[in-house]
Amino acid sequence: MTSRKFFVGVEAVLEELDRMSDTETCSEASFDSVREAAYNVGEDPDFDVASSGEESQPASQPRTSNQDTCSASTTSTPQTSMTPTHSAGDSVRPKTCSKQYRGRSRSVKGTKRPANVMSESSGTERWYDCSEEDEAPALPHFLPKRIPGPQLVMDRIYSPLQLFQLFFTVSAMDTIVKNTNSFARMRSEAGKRFVWLPLKVQELYSYIGLVIYMGLLGAKNIIDYWSGKEIYRLPFPKSVMSRSRFQAISWNIHLCDPENDVENARKRGTPAYDKLFKIKPLYTDIVTACKTYFHPDRQLAVDERMVASKARIGIKQYIKDKPTKWGYKLFVLADSACGYTWNFFVYEGKSSLATGKGLSYDSVMQLLDLSLLGGGYQLFMDNFYTSPCLFMDLLAKKTLACGTVRTNRQGFPKMKANDLSRRDPRGTIRWLRDGKLLFLKWMDTREVTMCSTMHKAYGGETVLRRVKNPDGSWEMRKIPIPVAVKDYNKYMGGVDLSDALIGYYNVLHKTTKWYKTFFFHFVDIAVVNSFILHQHLSRAQNKSPLSQKEFREKLVSELAAVSSTSAAQDPPASHSPEPPASTSHAPEPPASTSHAPDLPASATTASEPCCPEYFGSDARSGRRVCALCKLSGLKVKTSVYCTICSVPLCLVASRNCFRKWHTDGHTQTK
Repeated sequence: MTSRKFFVGVEAVLEELDRMSDTETCSEASFDSVREAAYNVGEDPDFDVASSGEESQPASQPRTSNQDTCSASTTSTPQTSMTPTHSAGDSVRPKTCSKQYRGRSRSVKGTKRPANVMSESSGTERWYDCSEEDEAPALPHFLPKRIPGPQLVMDRIYSPLQLFQLFFTVSAMDTIVKNTNSFARMRSEAGKRFVWLPLKVQELYSYIGLVIYMGLLGAKNIIDYWSGKEIYRLPFPKSVMSRSRFQAISWNIHLCDPENDVENARKRGTPAYDKLFKIKPLYTDIVTACKTYFHPDRQLAVDERMVASKARIGIKQYIKDKPTKWGYKLFVLADSACGYTWNFFVYEGKSSLATGKGLSYDSVMQLLDLSLLGGGYQLFMDNFYTSPCLFMDLLAKKTLACGTVRTNRQGFPKMKANDLSRRDPRGTIRWLRDGKLLFLKWMDTREVTMCSTMHKAYGGETVLRRVKNPDGSWEMRKIPIPVAVKDYNKYMGGVDLSDALIGYYNVLHKTTKWYKTFFFHFVDIAVVNSFILHQHLSRAQNKSPLSQKEFREKLVSELAAVSSTSAAQDPPASHSPEPPASTSHAPEPPASTSHAPDLPASATTASEPCCPEYFGSDARSGRRVCALCKLSGLKVKTSVYCTICSVPLCLVASRNCFRKWHTDGHTQTK
């Protein structure tokens, strides 16, 4: 019968194991030939692989590894005859034929964790705290394709109009003018009644100038800018163009070819149908211009932007956490320092890349034009985009990334050993490294989870926070903060800065046509990017840049001066003009008057004064809805019209709309 030994305590077991390892003979099955050859020449393959390219650590602080290597136990062991002692100069190496002990490999306090050690091995890994030092990863060099900043002649003086025309070029305006005139002709042939003269490029620039001007003042209704009331009485809009001409352009402005648009509409429901066809010409021109005339600095921010709209269309989105909850979603890549919108695309309900790795992955890859940007960029994003798969693929393209991450993302560590607790005080840090991926947990007012490929876990940074003492009092105290969180807070606001600059003087007008909403937003992007270019150029020339308000004011004046005439007059026509909708900034002409018969052409020259006239032979025939009453939301019919303005107006003792129409500045000269 085999005798059994009984041991009391862990130390006795370790002593017996050491004694057995000293007396065992090496067998050919102990190690493979490669490991045995390495040991024979005095090398440790496990240790050397884990620490390749790194400085060796002193014997007093052994480097820990997740590999099953023979290393000195971190548990203190009494010196016996079975436990060999080492001098101060000796290096601790595993014994040639010792057995490999399995179990949790605990790192010594102050030991560095190498960047190439995988944390997810056998599920026995744990989270580390800030007392355990991490090693900073090696970062690729920043190698941009062009010098960061404006891609212009830096010592040249550019006017606001010249900067704006970098985005709304003459060729782009020619396309809009051509398509707008075609669309107006198509509507007229379909029976729509409105006054129209062919649009010209100079007049379209003046129209955009008025749109930007309205963003500066912000009246509640379009007609208020041309109102003759004393509290309004704005001379500038009247000097640029008449109200009816402005509304006619707003009704008919079109960005794509109407005939091609009809062909695209027939493809609805098929893969060949393009949801964004109506905005494609200007859309592609603006994106190309944004990339061409500015090169961003190293830090970039990725985020989504909402363009407010409640139009009934499939690409409209709802995001409850955004200030603008209903609208069109744009994915934006912006310079973190100045907020320049470098690239963007409209989300149309599907991923244009279709890689199968999700919308967040595809959107980032679509925004990054690395062939134009270069290498070594640092990308910051929120938890909608962050994923270990994305970060590793970006790192393979020499692009670093940092962002908040959701704990349920595939690839996020699931181990609970030494995890962050809700009861941990503010400033508590937990970190874990998986190869070149760093996962962080930091306790602020709530738990913050981060993922990064460019930071070390903790570098001694602190931040001021209001902390509650044990006695219940509050005080400002410095608490530890990971450098990844600090950089994220510093560089993540690029898109938010761009949104703020747009929001100060938003030119977005209410309209039921979704493509017109994008037209106004493209104007916003062009103005803000032009202003940012102006700031860079002014600083390069040691000049004080204009404020955004001053920049827009000067731009409006220059756009209005483009037109060859100071005020565009309405053309003569035999059709009655469409009354505007009172609640819309870009109204559509009412369908109820599209089939109305022509007004009598009793006045043919502009030299005659405005005079009332009956439609028919008496006061009861040919009654039409009064134009002024319709502006107030009423439908009052009248048999009188103005011979010069060619609009129906009430002329009775209790309601003299004829007089009010002309005294309030609605006169239309033919």
